[in-house]
Amino acid sequence: MRHNKHRDSLGVTREHRESMLSNLAAALITHGRIQTTLKKARVLRPFIEKMITKAKHAAGKSEKKDAVHLRRLVLRDIRDEDAVTLLFNEKYKEFTARAGGYTRIYKLGPQRLGDAAEMALIEFVKADDTGYKKSKGRRSSSKARKPKAKAEAPAAATEAAAPAAPEGEAKA
Repeated sequence: MRHNKHRDSLGVTREHRESMLSNLAAALITHGRIQTTLKKARVLRPFIEKMITKAKHAAGKSEKKDAVHLRRLVLRDIRDEDAVTLLFNEKYKEFTARAGGYTRIYKLGPQRLGDAAEMALIEFVKADDTGYKKSKGRRSSSKARKPKAKAEAPAAATEAAAPAAPEGEAKA
């Protein structure tokens, strides 16, 4: 059975996809933000976040052999030694206070001219960035509710005071 076997293939072979993700991750580590297609950005996000987590764990290891092991695991996936060195020596410090959510994706407005692909900007989130809070919908103040409730009460009283029409007749 092929349950849970689907990965976003990006329309390329496995080797091409691994190479593409390696190059995108190296560019993101080096530059801090890159512009790519929305689909590639969504595939890159979990990939790069796993690499950052390994770099954070390596910094916390007491024995050097454990840190070297994690570094080699990242080098297996991101085959740019300069980018990995930058990640393990400097970039991981930005994320020590964050428990995941190291990247942010912005959708860019116009589509690419050649193939009309949706474009996106993926960037690292700053250490002090808290993001934004989702609103819980519009809330009216208690003052606005009270007059509305009072206005509905007299209307209900006039309907109750009107005599009820017999069952066969319709109300006017």
